[in-house]
Amino acid sequence: MKNIVIACGGTGGHLTPGIALAQNLEERGYPSWLFISQKSVDSRLARKYSKLSFVPMPGSPLMKTPLGLLRFIYGFLSSFIQSYRFYGKIGADALIGFGGFSSFGPAMAARARGIPVFIHEANRAVGKAVRFLAKRSNRLYLPEGMLLDGISPEVIRNIGYPLRKEFRRIPKERARKQLGISLNEKLLVVIGGSQGAVSLNRWVKDNLENLASEGISTYCLTGMKNESSGVVQLEGMGGQIVTSRFVSFTDDMNEVLSAADLVISRAGAGAIAEIVRCRIPSILIPYPHAADNHQFLNAEFLERKGGTIVCTEKNMMNDLMDEVREVMFNEEFRTILRRNLFALDNGEVANRISDDICQCLKQSAIQPKHQGGVLRMIG
Repeated sequence: MKNIVIACGGTGGHLTPGIALAQNLEERGYPSWLFISQKSVDSRLARKYSKLSFVPMPGSPLMKTPLGLLRFIYGFLSSFIQSYRFYGKIGADALIGFGGFSSFGPAMAARARGIPVFIHEANRAVGKAVRFLAKRSNRLYLPEGMLLDGISPEVIRNIGYPLRKEFRRIPKERARKQLGISLNEKLLVVIGGSQGAVSLNRWVKDNLENLASEGISTYCLTGMKNESSGVVQLEGMGGQIVTSRFVSFTDDMNEVLSAADLVISRAGAGAIAEIVRCRIPSILIPYPHAADNHQFLNAEFLERKGGTIVCTEKNMMNDLMDEVREVMFNEEFRTILRRNLFALDNGEVANRISDDICQCLKQSAIQPKHQGGVLRMIG
Protein backbone atom coordinates (compact mmCIF):
# COMPACT_ATOMS: atom_id res chain seq x y z
CA MET A 1 0.00 0.00 0.00
CA LYS A 2 1.41 3.36 -1.10
CA ASN A 3 0.63 6.80 0.32
CA ILE A 4 0.13 9.33 -2.48
CA VAL A 5 0.02 13.13 -2.25
CA ILE A 6 -1.62 15.13 -5.04
CA ALA A 7 -0.81 18.85 -5.31
CA CYS A 8 -3.58 20.64 -7.14
CA GLY A 9 -5.91 23.59 -6.61
CA GLY A 10 -5.93 27.30 -7.21
CA THR A 11 -8.42 26.96 -10.06
CA GLY A 12 -11.05 24.39 -10.95
CA GLY A 13 -8.88 23.34 -13.89
CA HIS A 14 -6.13 22.21 -11.50
CA LEU A 15 -8.32 20.85 -8.70
CA THR A 16 -10.81 18.66 -10.55
CA PRO A 17 -8.22 16.44 -12.28
CA GLY A 18 -6.55 15.97 -8.90
CA ILE A 19 -9.87 14.82 -7.46
CA ALA A 20 -10.34 12.47 -10.42
CA LEU A 21 -6.96 10.87 -9.82
CA ALA A 22 -7.52 10.61 -6.06
CA GLN A 23 -10.83 8.82 -6.64
CA ASN A 24 -9.11 6.26 -8.84
CA LEU A 25 -6.17 5.72 -6.51
CA GLU A 26 -8.41 5.35 -3.46
CA GLU A 27 -10.41 2.68 -5.28
CA ARG A 28 -7.15 0.79 -5.80
CA GLY A 29 -6.37 0.97 -2.07
CA TYR A 30 -3.79 3.77 -2.32
CA PRO A 31 -4.48 6.34 0.45
CA SER A 32 -4.37 9.81 -1.12
CA TRP A 33 -4.13 13.35 0.20
CA LEU A 34 -4.91 16.42 -1.89
CA PHE A 35 -2.97 19.63 -1.30
CA ILE A 36 -5.27 22.49 -2.28
CA SER A 37 -5.03 26.27 -2.12
CA GLN A 38 -6.79 28.42 0.44
CA LYS A 39 -9.10 29.93 -2.19
CA SER A 40 -12.86 29.69 -1.73
CA VAL A 41 -13.27 27.89 -5.07
CA ASP A 42 -11.15 25.03 -3.70
CA SER A 43 -12.84 24.78 -0.31
CA ARG A 44 -16.31 24.84 -1.88
CA LEU A 45 -15.57 22.00 -4.27
CA ALA A 46 -13.72 20.03 -1.59
CA ARG A 47 -16.85 19.98 0.60
CA LYS A 48 -18.58 17.87 -2.06
CA TYR A 49 -16.01 15.08 -1.62
CA SER A 50 -16.17 14.26 2.07
CA LYS A 51 -14.55 10.85 1.58
CA LEU A 52 -11.35 12.40 0.22
CA SER A 53 -8.63 14.00 2.36
CA PHE A 54 -7.90 17.67 1.59
CA VAL A 55 -5.02 19.65 3.08
CA PRO A 56 -5.07 23.46 2.53
CA MET A 57 -1.62 24.78 1.71
CA PRO A 58 -0.27 28.33 1.53
CA GLY A 59 0.89 29.68 -1.79
CA SER A 60 0.63 32.57 -4.20
CA PRO A 61 1.07 32.85 -7.98
CA LEU A 62 4.17 34.60 -9.27
CA MET A 63 3.40 38.24 -10.01
CA LYS A 64 6.03 40.46 -11.62
CA THR A 65 5.86 43.17 -8.95
CA PRO A 66 7.97 43.57 -5.78
CA LEU A 67 4.99 42.71 -3.56
CA GLY A 68 3.92 39.86 -5.84
CA LEU A 69 7.43 38.40 -5.77
CA LEU A 70 7.55 38.58 -1.96
CA ARG A 71 4.18 36.84 -1.69
CA PHE A 72 5.33 34.11 -4.05
CA ILE A 73 8.56 33.50 -2.11
CA TYR A 74 6.73 33.45 1.21
CA GLY A 75 4.10 31.07 -0.15
CA PHE A 76 6.74 28.80 -1.67
CA LEU A 77 8.78 28.58 1.53
CA SER A 78 5.69 27.99 3.67
CA SER A 79 4.34 25.25 1.41
CA PHE A 80 7.80 23.67 1.08
CA ILE A 81 8.21 23.41 4.86
CA GLN A 82 4.66 22.18 5.52
CA SER A 83 4.87 19.65 2.69
CA TYR A 84 8.26 18.33 3.83
CA ARG A 85 6.90 17.74 7.34
CA PHE A 86 3.67 16.20 6.03
CA TYR A 87 5.54 13.69 3.85
CA GLY A 88 7.47 12.48 6.87
CA LYS A 89 4.32 12.25 8.98
CA ILE A 90 2.38 10.01 6.56
CA GLY A 91 5.33 8.24 4.94
CA ALA A 92 4.55 9.58 1.48
CA ASP A 93 5.61 7.41 -1.46
CA ALA A 94 4.89 9.79 -4.37
CA LEU A 95 3.87 13.35 -5.24
CA ILE A 96 1.69 14.14 -8.26
CA GLY A 97 1.54 17.82 -9.22
CA PHE A 98 -1.05 19.33 -11.55
CA GLY A 99 0.81 22.55 -12.28
CA GLY A 100 0.27 26.07 -11.02
CA PHE A 101 1.69 27.70 -7.92
CA SER A 102 0.11 25.04 -5.69
CA SER A 103 2.49 22.36 -7.05
CA PHE A 104 5.82 24.16 -6.85
CA GLY A 105 6.58 24.01 -3.11
CA PRO A 106 5.24 20.45 -2.61
CA ALA A 107 7.18 19.15 -5.64
CA MET A 108 10.46 20.64 -4.46
CA ALA A 109 9.86 19.29 -0.95
CA ALA A 110 9.24 15.82 -2.40
CA ARG A 111 12.47 16.02 -4.35
CA ALA A 112 14.33 17.05 -1.19
CA ARG A 113 13.00 13.94 0.53
CA GLY A 114 13.85 11.67 -2.41
CA ILE A 115 10.17 10.96 -3.12
CA PRO A 116 9.22 10.25 -6.77
CA VAL A 117 7.59 13.22 -8.49
CA PHE A 118 5.02 13.05 -11.29
CA ILE A 119 3.93 16.22 -13.10
CA HIS A 120 0.81 16.75 -15.24
CA GLU A 121 0.48 19.63 -17.70
CA ALA A 122 -3.02 19.93 -19.15
CA ASN A 123 -2.49 22.83 -21.55
CA ARG A 124 -0.80 22.92 -24.93
CA ALA A 125 1.80 25.41 -23.67
CA VAL A 126 4.15 24.36 -20.89
CA GLY A 127 4.69 27.05 -18.27
CA LYS A 128 7.98 27.92 -16.60
CA ALA A 129 7.13 26.15 -13.33
CA VAL A 130 6.30 22.89 -15.11
CA ARG A 131 9.42 23.18 -17.29
CA PHE A 132 11.52 23.55 -14.13
CA LEU A 133 9.80 20.69 -12.31
CA ALA A 134 9.78 18.39 -15.35
CA LYS A 135 13.57 18.18 -15.29
CA ARG A 136 13.33 16.88 -11.73
CA SER A 137 10.44 14.46 -12.22
CA ASN A 138 10.03 10.76 -12.84
CA ARG A 139 7.20 11.26 -15.30
CA LEU A 140 5.69 14.14 -17.26
CA TYR A 141 2.13 13.84 -18.56
CA LEU A 142 1.41 16.06 -21.59
CA PRO A 143 -1.46 16.54 -24.07
CA GLU A 144 -1.65 14.61 -27.33
CA GLY A 145 1.34 14.95 -29.62
CA MET A 146 3.44 17.15 -27.31
CA LEU A 147 7.07 16.76 -26.29
CA LEU A 148 9.32 19.06 -24.26
CA ASP A 149 12.86 20.11 -25.12
CA GLY A 150 15.40 18.72 -22.70
CA ILE A 151 13.10 15.94 -21.44
CA SER A 152 13.61 12.37 -22.62
CA PRO A 153 10.63 11.02 -24.58
CA GLU A 154 10.82 7.99 -22.31
CA VAL A 155 9.74 10.18 -19.39
CA ILE A 156 6.79 11.74 -21.27
CA ARG A 157 3.34 10.22 -21.57
CA ASN A 158 0.71 11.84 -23.81
CA ILE A 159 -2.30 10.87 -21.83
CA GLY A 160 -4.94 13.60 -21.64
CA TYR A 161 -6.99 15.25 -18.90
CA PRO A 162 -8.55 13.12 -16.12
CA LEU A 163 -12.22 13.78 -15.37
CA ARG A 164 -13.99 12.88 -12.13
CA LYS A 165 -15.68 9.47 -12.21
CA GLU A 166 -19.16 10.99 -11.86
CA PHE A 167 -18.60 13.36 -14.78
CA ARG A 168 -20.65 11.68 -17.49
CA ARG A 169 -22.75 12.81 -20.39
CA ILE A 170 -26.39 12.28 -19.53
CA PRO A 171 -29.45 12.36 -21.80
CA LYS A 172 -30.59 15.88 -22.64
CA GLU A 173 -34.13 15.14 -21.43
CA ARG A 174 -32.89 14.15 -17.96
CA ALA A 175 -30.44 17.06 -17.73
CA ARG A 176 -33.13 19.57 -18.68
CA LYS A 177 -35.56 18.07 -16.16
CA GLN A 178 -33.00 18.32 -13.34
CA LEU A 179 -32.30 21.97 -14.21
CA GLY A 180 -35.96 22.86 -14.66
CA ILE A 181 -35.52 23.78 -18.34
CA SER A 182 -38.05 22.90 -21.04
CA LEU A 183 -36.95 20.44 -23.69
CA ASN A 184 -38.43 22.75 -26.32
CA GLU A 185 -36.02 25.63 -25.59
CA LYS A 186 -32.97 26.34 -27.71
CA LEU A 187 -30.40 26.55 -24.90
CA LEU A 188 -27.11 28.46 -25.06
CA VAL A 189 -24.77 27.81 -22.12
CA VAL A 190 -22.05 30.41 -21.42
CA ILE A 191 -19.10 29.45 -19.21
CA GLY A 192 -16.25 31.69 -18.11
CA GLY A 193 -14.35 29.11 -16.04
CA SER A 194 -14.31 28.70 -12.26
CA GLN A 195 -13.41 32.38 -11.84
CA GLY A 196 -15.97 33.58 -14.35
CA ALA A 197 -15.35 35.91 -17.29
CA VAL A 198 -16.56 39.50 -17.11
CA SER A 199 -16.44 39.97 -20.90
CA LEU A 200 -18.59 36.88 -21.55
CA ASN A 201 -21.09 37.96 -18.89
CA ARG A 202 -21.26 41.40 -20.49
CA TRP A 203 -21.78 39.92 -23.95
CA VAL A 204 -24.75 37.90 -22.71
CA LYS A 205 -26.34 40.95 -21.08
CA ASP A 206 -25.76 43.10 -24.14
CA ASN A 207 -27.34 40.49 -26.40
CA LEU A 208 -30.28 39.28 -24.31
CA GLU A 209 -32.81 40.92 -26.63
CA ASN A 210 -31.06 39.63 -29.77
CA LEU A 211 -30.98 36.12 -28.33
CA ALA A 212 -34.61 36.29 -27.22
CA SER A 213 -35.69 37.48 -30.67
CA GLU A 214 -34.14 34.28 -32.07
CA GLY A 215 -35.88 32.16 -29.43
CA ILE A 216 -32.59 31.30 -27.70
CA SER A 217 -32.59 30.84 -23.92
CA THR A 218 -29.33 31.25 -21.98
CA TYR A 219 -27.74 29.68 -18.93
CA CYS A 220 -24.78 31.87 -17.95
CA LEU A 221 -22.26 30.73 -15.32
CA THR A 222 -20.94 34.08 -14.16
CA GLY A 223 -18.27 33.05 -11.62
CA MET A 224 -18.40 33.26 -7.84
CA LYS A 225 -16.87 36.74 -7.61
CA ASN A 226 -18.68 38.47 -10.45
CA GLU A 227 -22.45 38.30 -10.28
CA SER A 228 -25.33 37.13 -8.14
CA SER A 229 -27.81 34.61 -9.50
CA GLY A 230 -30.96 35.75 -11.24
CA VAL A 231 -33.49 35.17 -14.00
CA VAL A 232 -34.49 37.48 -16.86
CA GLN A 233 -37.56 36.79 -19.00
CA LEU A 234 -38.16 38.52 -22.33
CA GLU A 235 -40.71 38.17 -25.08
CA GLY A 236 -39.41 36.31 -28.10
CA MET A 237 -40.76 35.18 -31.45
CA GLY A 238 -44.54 34.83 -31.59
CA GLY A 239 -44.89 36.25 -28.10
CA GLN A 240 -43.22 33.28 -26.40
CA ILE A 241 -41.34 33.91 -23.15
CA VAL A 242 -37.60 33.34 -23.40
CA THR A 243 -35.75 32.79 -20.13
CA SER A 244 -32.14 33.76 -19.37
CA ARG A 245 -30.62 32.32 -16.22
CA PHE A 246 -27.56 33.71 -14.43
CA VAL A 247 -25.87 31.31 -11.98
CA SER A 248 -22.65 32.09 -10.09
CA PHE A 249 -21.36 28.52 -9.70
CA THR A 250 -22.40 24.91 -10.14
CA ASP A 251 -21.01 21.61 -8.89
CA ASP A 252 -22.94 19.75 -11.59
CA MET A 253 -21.29 20.92 -14.79
CA ASN A 254 -22.08 17.68 -16.60
CA GLU A 255 -25.81 18.38 -16.15
CA VAL A 256 -25.44 21.92 -17.49
CA LEU A 257 -23.38 20.86 -20.50
CA SER A 258 -25.59 17.86 -21.28
CA ALA A 259 -28.63 20.19 -21.30
CA ALA A 260 -27.07 22.59 -23.84
CA ASP A 261 -27.59 22.86 -27.58
CA LEU A 262 -24.51 25.09 -27.84
CA VAL A 263 -21.81 26.25 -25.44
CA ILE A 264 -19.73 29.43 -25.40
CA SER A 265 -16.69 28.89 -23.21
CA ARG A 266 -13.18 29.93 -22.36
CA ALA A 267 -10.58 27.45 -23.59
CA GLY A 268 -8.97 26.06 -20.47
CA ALA A 269 -7.97 22.41 -20.73
CA GLY A 270 -10.57 21.36 -18.16
CA ALA A 271 -13.43 23.12 -19.92
CA ILE A 272 -12.43 21.53 -23.24
CA ALA A 273 -12.19 18.04 -21.70
CA GLU A 274 -15.69 18.44 -20.26
CA ILE A 275 -17.09 19.70 -23.57
CA VAL A 276 -15.53 16.72 -25.35
CA ARG A 277 -16.92 14.24 -22.82
CA CYS A 278 -20.45 15.66 -23.14
CA ARG A 279 -20.22 15.90 -26.97
CA ILE A 280 -21.54 19.48 -26.96
CA PRO A 281 -20.97 21.82 -29.94
CA SER A 282 -19.07 24.89 -28.79
CA ILE A 283 -17.65 28.28 -29.66
CA LEU A 284 -14.43 28.86 -27.73
CA ILE A 285 -13.28 32.36 -26.71
CA PRO A 286 -9.65 31.99 -25.53
CA TYR A 287 -8.70 34.25 -22.64
CA PRO A 288 -6.27 36.65 -24.36
CA HIS A 289 -4.07 37.15 -21.29
CA ALA A 290 -3.58 33.48 -20.43
CA ALA A 291 0.03 32.55 -19.66
CA ASP A 292 1.99 31.59 -22.79
CA ASN A 293 -1.23 32.07 -24.79
CA HIS A 294 -2.16 28.53 -23.77
CA GLN A 295 -5.93 28.96 -24.18
CA PHE A 296 -5.57 29.96 -27.82
CA LEU A 297 -3.34 26.93 -28.44
CA ASN A 298 -5.87 24.66 -26.72
CA ALA A 299 -8.73 26.05 -28.79
CA GLU A 300 -6.80 26.02 -32.05
CA PHE A 301 -5.93 22.34 -31.61
CA LEU A 302 -9.57 21.39 -31.05
CA GLU A 303 -10.68 23.47 -34.04
CA ARG A 304 -8.11 21.72 -36.27
CA LYS A 305 -9.63 18.41 -35.15
CA GLY A 306 -13.09 19.61 -36.21
CA GLY A 307 -14.44 19.84 -32.66
CA THR A 308 -15.22 23.54 -32.19
CA ILE A 309 -15.28 27.06 -33.63
CA VAL A 310 -12.82 29.64 -32.29
CA CYS A 311 -13.71 33.31 -31.92
CA THR A 312 -11.12 35.71 -30.51
CA GLU A 313 -12.18 38.13 -27.80
CA LYS A 314 -11.34 41.17 -29.93
CA ASN A 315 -13.83 39.92 -32.55
CA MET A 316 -16.44 38.79 -30.05
CA MET A 317 -18.68 41.87 -30.13
CA ASN A 318 -18.85 41.93 -33.94
CA ASP A 319 -18.88 38.24 -34.83
CA LEU A 320 -20.10 36.10 -31.94
CA MET A 321 -23.84 36.65 -32.35
CA ASP A 322 -23.63 35.64 -36.01
CA GLU A 323 -21.64 32.53 -35.06
CA VAL A 324 -24.26 31.59 -32.47
CA ARG A 325 -27.08 31.88 -35.02
CA GLU A 326 -25.13 29.87 -37.58
CA VAL A 327 -24.36 26.96 -35.27
CA MET A 328 -27.57 26.93 -33.21
CA PHE A 329 -29.85 26.52 -36.23
CA ASN A 330 -27.65 24.21 -38.27
CA GLU A 331 -28.40 20.74 -36.95
CA GLU A 332 -26.29 19.03 -39.62
CA PHE A 333 -23.20 21.01 -38.60
CA ARG A 334 -23.78 20.35 -34.91
CA THR A 335 -24.09 16.63 -35.67
CA ILE A 336 -20.68 16.72 -37.37
CA LEU A 337 -19.17 18.50 -34.35
CA ARG A 338 -20.64 15.92 -31.97
CA ARG A 339 -19.28 13.06 -34.09
CA ASN A 340 -15.79 14.59 -34.06
CA LEU A 341 -15.94 15.17 -30.31
CA PHE A 342 -16.83 11.50 -29.78
CA ALA A 343 -13.67 10.53 -31.67
CA LEU A 344 -11.57 12.90 -29.53
CA ASP A 345 -12.66 11.52 -26.14
CA ASN A 346 -9.60 10.07 -24.37
CA GLY A 347 -11.67 7.75 -22.19
CA GLU A 348 -10.66 6.89 -18.61
CA VAL A 349 -7.52 9.02 -18.31
CA ALA A 350 -7.39 8.82 -14.50
CA ASN A 351 -7.21 5.04 -14.73
CA ARG A 352 -4.33 5.15 -17.21
CA ILE A 353 -2.38 7.67 -15.11
CA SER A 354 -2.90 5.50 -12.01
CA ASP A 355 -1.67 2.43 -13.92
CA ASP A 356 1.46 4.30 -14.98
CA ILE A 357 2.19 5.67 -11.50
CA CYS A 358 1.75 2.25 -9.92
CA GLN A 359 4.09 0.69 -12.49
CA CYS A 360 6.71 3.40 -11.87
CA LEU A 361 6.55 2.88 -8.12
CA LYS A 362 6.94 -0.88 -8.53
CA GLN A 363 10.03 -0.35 -10.69
CA SER A 364 11.39 2.12 -8.16
CA ALA A 365 10.91 -0.36 -5.32
CA ILE A 366 13.08 -3.01 -6.94
CA GLN A 367 15.92 -0.64 -7.85
CA PRO A 368 18.65 0.48 -5.42
CA LYS A 369 17.73 3.72 -3.66
CA HIS A 370 19.90 6.78 -4.29
CA GLN A 371 20.92 8.88 -1.37
CA GLY A 372 20.66 12.63 -1.03
CA GLY A 373 17.21 13.07 -2.51
CA VAL A 374 18.30 12.61 -6.13
CA LEU A 375 15.46 11.43 -8.33
CA ARG A 376 15.87 8.88 -11.07
CA MET A 377 14.43 9.25 -14.56
CA ILE A 378 12.31 6.15 -15.02
CA GLY A 379 11.35 5.03 -18.51
